Amino acid sequence: MTTPMNARLWTLLLALAVIWGGSFFFMAVALRGFPPFTIVLARVALAAGALALACRILGLALPATRAAWLACAGMGLLNNAIPFTLIVVGQQYIPSGLAAVVNAATPVFAVLAAHGLTTDEKLTPNRLAGTLLGLLGVAILAGPAAFGRGAADEALGIALCLGACLSYGLSGVWSRRVRRAGLAPLPAATGQCIASSLMMLPLVLAFDRPWALPTPSLEAVAALLALGLLATALAYALFYAILAGAGATNTMLVTLLVPVTALLLGALALGEVLAPRHFGGMAVIGLGLLAIDGRILRAARARL
Repeated sequence: MTTPMNARLWTLLLALAVIWGGSFFFMAVALRGFPPFTIVLARVALAAGALALACRILGLALPATRAAWLACAGMGLLNNAIPFTLIVVGQQYIPSGLAAVVNAATPVFAVLAAHGLTTDEKLTPNRLAGTLLGLLGVAILAGPAAFGRGAADEALGIALCLGACLSYGLSGVWSRRVRRAGLAPLPAATGQCIASSLMMLPLVLAFDRPWALPTPSLEAVAALLALGLLATALAYALFYAILAGAGATNTMLVTLLVPVTALLLGALALGEVLAPRHFGGMAVIGLGLLAIDGRILRAARARL
């Protein structure tokens, strides 16, 4: 379903873009005081607590059946545990702004996953054109200019973030199980955050050994709280509100806005500077997303 965007929905969309763009900044700051697995666990555990409280206040029941928890577990793995970990590890090698730019390719991978794994979401001409443009944009990001000084680190960081995009794309296909289980949005988000918390806990205990970590700085702790409460719990609430009011196609526009806010925060707060090819790649990915979206092509055909 796609409905016109009113002022309220545009405000929510811009707020979500700022929050998700800020998540890359928060991860960069949190990495100064915590190892990656601990960051991901804290993010999803804080979100799980906040969302569970919201469900209780609103009188929404948490998942109760085996099928519902299986659906939440799959989403927790594909939409939280894997991509959050890959992105935060990737940000050890590339700036937060570049990580956000790479993450903008998520809809491209979602289209490819849906084409390969479903029978009713095959590539249409505009989706094929958008996918090819998106892949070209990714190639520009890590193109010939990347094979210079520090190229190995950058290539690894980009590859990790692309792995997160693929995981997000697969989660879109798995989300059909959530709908079939009859879960409302907030209980589904709560269930997946609980599931991903349980997945991350053994990794933290085995590899990060939190009891042996040095005392983190206040700014790292604040960044961790912002990741869990703002960039995950509040972001889910905004995302589902936009989805309910404007449909999936309009909601996807947030992918175009997130890199802009992430780049601004990275430049202003962290002093990050990206190469011209990074902006060129982002522009081509943006064209690909607009082609996948299709509304500009439809408007042009209607005008003609």
